[in-house]
Amino acid sequence: MKGMLNGLLAVVSLIISAGTFYLYTTSSDNKLYLVVCILFLVVGLALGGLFLSGRVNKTEDIHITE
Repeated sequence: MKGMLNGLLAVVSLIISAGTFYLYTTSSDNKLYLVVCILFLVVGLALGGLFLSGRVNKTEDIHITE
C-alpha cells in the first residue's frame, strides 16, 4: 500500500508541476509559479524514485553472471 501511495503522489505532484509551469508561461513573469513548479518537480521525482525502488525484488539473489 505504501508503494502505491508514493506512485500516486508522484503522479499528482508531476501534474501540479506541469500546471504551474503552464501558468508561469502564460502569466506576466510571475516567479512564484516557477518556484512552485521546481518544488513539485523535485518532490515528484523523489516520490517516483521511492515508488520504483520498492518495486525491486529484494528476496531474489542477483548474480553477476546473469
